[in-house]
Amino acid sequence: MRIIAKRTLRDFWSKHADCEQQLKAWFRDTERASWRNLNELKIDHPNASIVRSGRVIFNIKGNKYRSIVKFNFDYQLCWVRFLGTHAEYDRVDPNTI
Repeated sequence: MRIIAKRTLRDFWSKHADCEQQLKAWFRDTERASWRNLNELKIDHPNASIVRSGRVIFNIKGNKYRSIVKFNFDYQLCWVRFLGTHAEYDRVDPNTI
């Protein structure tokens, strides 16, 4: 899986160092993955929440942070659409971001 916006992850963990290792692990695992659909993704990430338009919400650092990622399984691409604190997440619409 090719991940778009690694810089977003780096910028975030430079401000929130307590989640750096978890974000690096997520990046490494996702980069190695070859999921063909959301069901396969859920096998590896059972706590991920599926929303519309191929978007998936991942809880980071015990739900202290959240990320919204959009997947295109046909092209093996994923885009980090949002990464923020739980309070910041509450102010966005995960279906449209």
